[in-house]
Amino acid sequence: MALQQLSDEQISQWTRAQKDEWWLNNIYRGSMAQLTLRSALTGFLLGGILAATALYVGAKTGIGIGVNLTSVILAFALFKIMHSAGIASDFTILENNCSQSIATAAGYMVSPMISSLTAYMIVTGSIIPWWQMLIWMMVVATLGVLIAFPMKRRFINEDQLPFPEGRAAGVVLDALYTGNAASGMYKARLLAMTAIFTGLYQMIVSDGWMKLIQMKILRMDKWAGMTEAWNLHERLDTYYYMAAVKYDLWIPKILGVDFRTLGLRFTLDAAMLGVGGLMGIRVASSVLLGAFINFVILAPIMIGQGEIAPRVNAAGTLVALSRSEIVNQWSLWWGVSMMVVGALVGLMAKPEIFTTAFKSFTKKQVKTDPGTDVLRDIEVPLWISYVGVPIFSVLGATVTHEFFGVPWLLSFISLPLIFVLTVIAVNAMALTSWVPQGALAKITQFSVGAVDHTNPASNIIPAGMTAEIAMNASSLLSDIKPGYMLGAKPRQQAIGHVIGIISGSLACIPLYYLLFLPADANGLRSTATILTEQFAFPAAVQWKGVAELIAKGVSSLHTSAVIAMIVAAVCAAAIEVTRIITKGRFPLSAVSIGLGVVLPPEACLAMWLGAMVFWWMGRKNTEIGSAGHDFWVEGCEPICAGLVSGAALVGIGNAIINVLM
Repeated sequence: MALQQLSDEQISQWTRAQKDEWWLNNIYRGSMAQLTLRSALTGFLLGGILAATALYVGAKTGIGIGVNLTSVILAFALFKIMHSAGIASDFTILENNCSQSIATAAGYMVSPMISSLTAYMIVTGSIIPWWQMLIWMMVVATLGVLIAFPMKRRFINEDQLPFPEGRAAGVVLDALYTGNAASGMYKARLLAMTAIFTGLYQMIVSDGWMKLIQMKILRMDKWAGMTEAWNLHERLDTYYYMAAVKYDLWIPKILGVDFRTLGLRFTLDAAMLGVGGLMGIRVASSVLLGAFINFVILAPIMIGQGEIAPRVNAAGTLVALSRSEIVNQWSLWWGVSMMVVGALVGLMAKPEIFTTAFKSFTKKQVKTDPGTDVLRDIEVPLWISYVGVPIFSVLGATVTHEFFGVPWLLSFISLPLIFVLTVIAVNAMALTSWVPQGALAKITQFSVGAVDHTNPASNIIPAGMTAEIAMNASSLLSDIKPGYMLGAKPRQQAIGHVIGIISGSLACIPLYYLLFLPADANGLRSTATILTEQFAFPAAVQWKGVAELIAKGVSSLHTSAVIAMIVAAVCAAAIEVTRIITKGRFPLSAVSIGLGVVLPPEACLAMWLGAMVFWWMGRKNTEIGSAGHDFWVEGCEPICAGLVSGAALVGIGNAIINVLM
């Protein structure tokens, strides 16, 4: 069934009061169940699970994955099955929309943990207590929600902006509940089967699971004489290197540097295959290009010239060359330059983001008599924002000062930037479904760094607060968009978003400490365990690089690194300008090339392979309605979600087993 919407002429000529009355009379479903106990619990649980997978993937790639359509399909299938079994009545369309809103909000809570907060701990060497992380994240996210309430009436009710990602969720929901439900069940089966088979594979390559199964359950050490558990090596080239040692085979090198030192490994990482399918062939190719330029061309040259060399750490121990050393000593700087310049030029290339943001400040407000405000009983009262924003702004500055030692002046200086950058972020989300979070954060980072460049933490945390408030405000409005399309109650969606904030925080904070800050035999934790070959934290590394550059200045870098930064900045600007001129047809992305520099090359290759498979099969199966098109094109997102969730959940379970055993 086609969703009703206003024409362009009606949007431009009607007052907001007229639009509100039309929506109330034609779209609103006041009597339909929405925020029920079961929809809240479903969203809460799905949000926690999907947020955990987002944390796992974000730590590997620095990329945030959307969970809204995945949660829609899962909730739909779950209650269809329960309804068929006579266990529960079917979910209403608004209950499903509410649960996806909760789950999506939970997924967004991962963002600071894979970027600003991790960067703070790496730079300072101090671990944030879990309760401080929880309070800071909750305060910042709530402030984002409070700022978003007044914006909803402007951007959604009055301007009727598209919010493409939110609209896509609304269209999918409408199709599932008013169209062919078999399509939704088919996608759910694809997701479930992919997750199951991926989970089985991930279990075979996981040392913890294999120890549990072989030694604890099957007791193979007793009757089979096994002294250690067997597991398949995820890095498939490990078998070649084992044979090379045994039979004195050729060891691949570039300019005398071992492939393994450069991080050039072949890993069958199911989660990265899924991420690649979601990101598409253009982005994945740019990421792979960045990895190729850095690790195949530049790094061997710089090692040969001594610009990258083994070093002695503070403890007096010799640190051998590795992928992470190559990035930290030299490559990080041109990679960050590529990402920052590319993101800023890309942001400047979308003038409509700024023009609509400016209009939102200058456009004459629609004044309505409170007695004629037809939505006053279902909209979120504006007084909540007028009272809550000042309170939570002061609270945010307070926790920033008390928990992280940021001077009071810098804590409060960042507050005005929050409102300006949030409006820009909301406009970006409304028009493109893309929030330039990294670019906006750098504006705060450099602004605060100009005041205090001696303490890297003083620019990381205020910038992190700005970025997360903007992200939460944008995500709330994107979540409300499908509800507006389907006739949901705005107040209940806002409450659902807050439930999602709680769900994501409670699910991911304990998991963060378990995965990345495990206690040693003496119960002590160290920031040295955060960055590993498995979890590269590319987003946090970028934040760290900018903070250190502000603190130390360009003069602290190798001359070759400075030259590489300048060349990268020029290339990034040229690439993005070319993309603008060709209206997006130019296949490269400067931000993605920079991302490939800080990601492990093996992850870049796996993502490219995943993207290539779906791109190639999509080209071969263009006939709409065919089995191939349904599987490879329509089923791309659920298959990729299954790859990611199956690998991530079993990988998380493996970490838990290793801790317990």
